[in-house]
Amino acid sequence: MVMTCSKQYKADSSKYCLGLLWNSVRTFGRPTGTSLSVTQGHPGGWPHFPHTVAMSQTAIRPQRAEPYVLYPPSPLGLSAHRRARSAEADGRTVDLRNRWKTGNKRVELGRLCKQGIMELPVLFLLLGLTRVSRSCLDPISAYRFTGAVCRLTYPAALVLNEKTAKVIEAAFQHARYPDMKGEKSLLFVGKVHYNLNNLEIHDLLIGGSEVELRANDRIAISISNVSATFRGTMQYGYGSWLIDFGHSVDFEIESHIDLVVNPKLYCGKDKVAADTSDCYLTFHKLQLILHGDREPGWLKKVFTDFVTFTVKVVIKSQICKEINKLADTLADFIQRRAERFLSDGDIGVDVSVVAAPTLTSNYIESYHKGLTRYNNTSAVIEASAFNPAQLTEDRMIYFWLSDELLDPLVKAAHLDGRFVRSIGGQELADVFEGDLSASRPAFLTELLSSETPLLKTWSVSVPRLRTTPAGTSVRGVAAVELTAPSSDLSLYFEADVEVIVKASYADKRLTLNAALSSISALNGSLSPAALQLEDAHTEYLREAVEKIGVPKVTSYLERGITTLMNKQGLDLFEIINPIVLPGEGYVIVQLDFGFPQHLLVDFLKKTLESQQL
Repeated sequence: MVMTCSKQYKADSSKYCLGLLWNSVRTFGRPTGTSLSVTQGHPGGWPHFPHTVAMSQTAIRPQRAEPYVLYPPSPLGLSAHRRARSAEADGRTVDLRNRWKTGNKRVELGRLCKQGIMELPVLFLLLGLTRVSRSCLDPISAYRFTGAVCRLTYPAALVLNEKTAKVIEAAFQHARYPDMKGEKSLLFVGKVHYNLNNLEIHDLLIGGSEVELRANDRIAISISNVSATFRGTMQYGYGSWLIDFGHSVDFEIESHIDLVVNPKLYCGKDKVAADTSDCYLTFHKLQLILHGDREPGWLKKVFTDFVTFTVKVVIKSQICKEINKLADTLADFIQRRAERFLSDGDIGVDVSVVAAPTLTSNYIESYHKGLTRYNNTSAVIEASAFNPAQLTEDRMIYFWLSDELLDPLVKAAHLDGRFVRSIGGQELADVFEGDLSASRPAFLTELLSSETPLLKTWSVSVPRLRTTPAGTSVRGVAAVELTAPSSDLSLYFEADVEVIVKASYADKRLTLNAALSSISALNGSLSPAALQLEDAHTEYLREAVEKIGVPKVTSYLERGITTLMNKQGLDLFEIINPIVLPGEGYVIVQLDFGFPQHLLVDFLKKTLESQQL
């Protein structure tokens, strides 16, 4: 494609159009395959940019002919710019088109700008496609597709940083150092050659670690006072027409190092990933010692000086490479742990990220799909209520959970038969010991006094969940059946019940405070058919549902959910003063925590296992 700002338009208009195009290329880069064709420069004083910019790339061809065909541009190299500017100065035309160009349509950029049509914004979009994964949106666009958000504040980063040294130790210890060899020519001696083998690390000590959150940039981690001894075997020799000598010795390298890693968080492979390529080591000491001799002669000193330089390069490369590998392993580890925590049996939650995380000087915030999965089906979220203003920065960590995550979870639990309970024996007898204002019907007394009566309750319809600042409303139709093998008498009734639930967590136990909001459409029947439920019976059952049934079901849910969370390891965390806050269409869980030592142990164990594979 050729884009032209025609001379027939005013200089200001052309410069404006070209400026937009130039800034887009400079900002977004240019996909592979673009060519630039440079002709005479603008007479109006717009430096280093021509009137005509030709871009060529494999065409994105529509199904029918269109007046303009846009070809996505590609990254423009520095050498291309230099050649273009040189050509402009000489009045020459330079065509840098790629040899596999397949299209060359012309579009007058000046006319497009003047008419105000949409081709130029489309071009800008195409320019950015190479830098933005389709699976990851910008945070603002991703909000409505977000089912869960995690905000980790700076105090939490400080707590996690307490054990950064352990991860760095793993990086040093698990790094595999390759054999090193080289040679150097010395005056009067000839070529000195060496080969270092079996390099291993010993006596590793790490002084301290600091962390800083740099807004819209990266996390800065500084590791100071790393001391370590590297040991191995060296074969070396030197020779000339006067001397020819070769030897093999054990060696050790004493080192004092500072390490700086600046991970940049991004959205990669459906998880929060870290680019740790900004990694460098400062060597305050790196001394090669042969035979345990700490005072080498002049030849050994010259020899060890240039060998030490090679060792520096290799150690830096391998340590930074191992840190990058550990960062990937840690991202996978956290992702799997989160999905495992939200999964049980055939029910699971997709916690893949929908956008790159937001980084400020006070917190890191990640955005997750939160799509409930059940039996190979997945929920869809398209109208999430998330807004960053809903979260504060006072606590160490915040979890924001959308109703569009929680409601499908409740539905999946219903479909999986999780809301079914049978009660018998002494527990059943105790259930009806509570004082109710209405008198107990005679048929109920007869059933309860029969041999081995059994009460069964379950959800008939899919419960619906909706959260407001007053709490989380759960509404559904529940059924109750009371039978006894020794009696022909039985009771069955259904009730449409809505409760408002508020949750809290303390002493490693979930507490649900459920208040009945409404109960309606209470329909029931007695067997044999000759018996009929009277209004007094219905009123008793209504009161029993409110004062006995709702508290009993709530207690079962408390124990069941607590057991499930502890099964996933929640009780291993030191959770400090957690608070659950309901909002309009969402729930926020905010808390402080102590360092999760068990996670570090598990992570290092997984890392060791992966090294042994």
